[in-house]
Amino acid sequence: MDIKDCIIYEKTIPAHPAVYDDFPENLLPELAGYLKEHGIEKLYCHQTEMFEKVTSGKNVVITTSTASGKTLSFLLPVLQDILKNPLTRAIFIYPTKALAADQYRAIAPYLEYFGENRIVAGVYDGDTPVAERTRIRQSANIILTNPEMVNGAFLPNHSKYGFDFIFSNLKYIVIDELHTYRGAFGSHLANVFRRLSRVCRYYHSNPQFLCSSATIANPVELATEICGKQFTLVDKDGSPAAERGYYLIQPPKIMGKDDNYYGQVRITTVAAELLPELMDEGKNFIAFTKSRKNVEIVLKETRDHLEAEGFLGTHKPDEISGYRGGYTPLERKQIENQMISGELMGLVSTNALELGIDIGKISTTVLVGYPGTRASFWQQTGRAGRSGKRSSNYLILDNQPFDQYIALEPGWLFEGSSENAVIDKNNLIIELAHIRAAAAEIPLTLDDISLFPDLGEAIPVLLRAEELSSHNGKFAWSGGEFPAGDFSMRNIDEKRYKLLHKDSGKEITEMDESQAFRELHDGAVYMHDGVAYQVTKLDLESRTAYAVPFNGNYYTVAAGEANVKIVHESKNMPLARTELHFGDVNVSDYVYMFKKMQFHNHQNLGYEQLPKALSKDYDTESTWMRVPENVVRVYRGLIQVNENTKMVRNNYYEGVCFALKNAARMVTMTEQEDIGVITSANALELAFDTSSDVDIYFYDKYVGGLGFSEKIYDNMEDIIQNAVKLVKGCGCKDGCAACVGDHRLDRQMVLFGLENLLEHWDVPMGVKTAEHAPSTFRRKEFSFEKLGEQWQEFCKKISENGENFAAFLQTVPAVEVRERMLILKLSSAFYADWVMEPGNRESLKNIISYYADVPVGFQIQVALTDEVKEPDKDAMEKMERRLK
Repeated sequence: MDIKDCIIYEKTIPAHPAVYDDFPENLLPELAGYLKEHGIEKLYCHQTEMFEKVTSGKNVVITTSTASGKTLSFLLPVLQDILKNPLTRAIFIYPTKALAADQYRAIAPYLEYFGENRIVAGVYDGDTPVAERTRIRQSANIILTNPEMVNGAFLPNHSKYGFDFIFSNLKYIVIDELHTYRGAFGSHLANVFRRLSRVCRYYHSNPQFLCSSATIANPVELATEICGKQFTLVDKDGSPAAERGYYLIQPPKIMGKDDNYYGQVRITTVAAELLPELMDEGKNFIAFTKSRKNVEIVLKETRDHLEAEGFLGTHKPDEISGYRGGYTPLERKQIENQMISGELMGLVSTNALELGIDIGKISTTVLVGYPGTRASFWQQTGRAGRSGKRSSNYLILDNQPFDQYIALEPGWLFEGSSENAVIDKNNLIIELAHIRAAAAEIPLTLDDISLFPDLGEAIPVLLRAEELSSHNGKFAWSGGEFPAGDFSMRNIDEKRYKLLHKDSGKEITEMDESQAFRELHDGAVYMHDGVAYQVTKLDLESRTAYAVPFNGNYYTVAAGEANVKIVHESKNMPLARTELHFGDVNVSDYVYMFKKMQFHNHQNLGYEQLPKALSKDYDTESTWMRVPENVVRVYRGLIQVNENTKMVRNNYYEGVCFALKNAARMVTMTEQEDIGVITSANALELAFDTSSDVDIYFYDKYVGGLGFSEKIYDNMEDIIQNAVKLVKGCGCKDGCAACVGDHRLDRQMVLFGLENLLEHWDVPMGVKTAEHAPSTFRRKEFSFEKLGEQWQEFCKKISENGENFAAFLQTVPAVEVRERMLILKLSSAFYADWVMEPGNRESLKNIISYYADVPVGFQIQVALTDEVKEPDKDAMEKMERRLK
């Protein structure tokens, strides 16, 4: 394989010189002296601009390019204040321990130059020894830490151990890599800063916020949302840049003898052939992969090439190394030093090196698959070219939607604006967790209404739970000892599930309930840091899954149903041939099967049904839009239902939703599991009139929502247009897993649905049909229409399978079926009300739906029998006397 023949696009970004400014007039002479002694005669214009804005009292966010001297930009004004007033304290916050440690090394020369009597710094995290923590709290002007430590150590202990002195003198809070704080993580951090502002108010301090970020579409908005302050932007980049070359590589297609397309050559294979060529050309490089496993695959295959007899290069296998999580800190540091010294020519790394850890001068980057966001793309390729010489950057395109979209529209990558980073600090679940933590730190007062918009709703709830008590107009904490430790900074759901190695008992990972139901069900293949495991059992009571190593050729994708009910509409607007709506919805996620997808070509190998259905009900936010009538009519005419398995075939709504979801992720910086895109339940109901309304819902897969859907609402026209481009420009013959999600769907028919959202298009001719993969489905044992006759048999079956509520259903003497309604005959009015409680009713619906072939829109109702049992008043009186 000649790599050069696989390059489908080249772009050169010309070099540009530095733009310098003189030192600011108010820069301390001793700081200027340090800079000159280290060869810095002038500052880049953005460094001067930031210094002047910070010293004038503004909160600043800087978004200049990688390796543009952002650290010096925010460090200079902080050092200036410390040198003027040694009591000044600054907290530098980094998303990872490794980055904090690396940045400490960048600060070390200043500490050595000015001496401990002038500037003291230290890294304060979970690995810091007790004695070192004491030293840092007592004397450090600059404390380098992470969000978890601020949440769990600094704030809860603000009045102890010297933290009171730190908060009394806190002048600066520096947040590096601001763009990493999005979704749940960013929403939690915003609430941590709400709590921090209360503590600072208590100690009469008012720190400035200095933030640095990769290029994103909304840096000022994100900084304002997270920090709760008004910000000014520094984005004019004064740093020099050498010429940069970019090359997009499309791996060769794999074609069978029958001319059928079987996917493409693995991106790891292409990388393993490219890296020896780079070494032979004398180029130092970093190759970024998206998993630990791919790090090891690329590393091994590259070394195999270097050892091969036919390879004519002069470099040895030990001149390339891996770099990923799982290596010890000592190993990583040794690898960094070998790279800096030149012992190594290249590294194969996960995104662990994306965030700016110093590994010397690099001339080339190789991205083994698109990293998921443009921000990450520019961060990773920005690691090359710091020496002032031309750099080369290769992107090897995977057989995935984003990668193939870039193959069609390279301009989207190079010319379009970066994605929006989205948070929702007012998510009720997150906000409540931090209100509890705030109350334990300082009693809640009327002033806190300005910080927590839902405080008026939260306080009565916490009073009833006896977690707050009222004292002279304030509400003090009276609950458990450590509410700041009751939640994870990077998640929302309080229900946490663990995945354990079945043989060793070692914990592999932890996740929330929604994710566990999708990824840890029986039979699931779960990838963790590139290693595959197959789940053998999911125990719902202990919230624990057990797994064994897996070497199969497929991964799994959970499938089932998600029903969306509109709770409240907040806003709407017309858009071309549809109308957009945004508001609160209730989502019932119901996982009852999974499909096996082949690695590399992502073809569907078949379905398997779960032994027991998994369901979760939650409220969240959604954007929804109406599907045009002509699309509904055509799509309903194509649907086929297998009478034996009840599997729906030719569901073109799935292709439309697949393309729209990938296009939506392009503007929201979301992961695959952050958002859901589905149609309303009536979309596949053939009994409906073809003109009946069908909606497409975009919803946040987080309780309460995180703002993704609202950002989708604001960018829907661009999302639809990008989805059209993704499908229209795919290089496949007539539909594949990359463009429409399933090779059995006709690309032109999916395109018809997408284009009709914006303007009227005629129906394409000659829709393809395809053989479906075999499935292991069994037909449901019970017919809804005959459930009345089969009731006792039905109850026996679910009891044998240990279903919840099986014991209750066995006490129901009879049921009646009316159209889509199942009526339970009960002899107690109290029990009737109890059954109709929403949570119980939904659980009963899920159980009956799993075992019986119910119609779309199926509902449960209750009716009282002729012999209604009245409450036993004597028994009730006896119980009341007992309680007294």
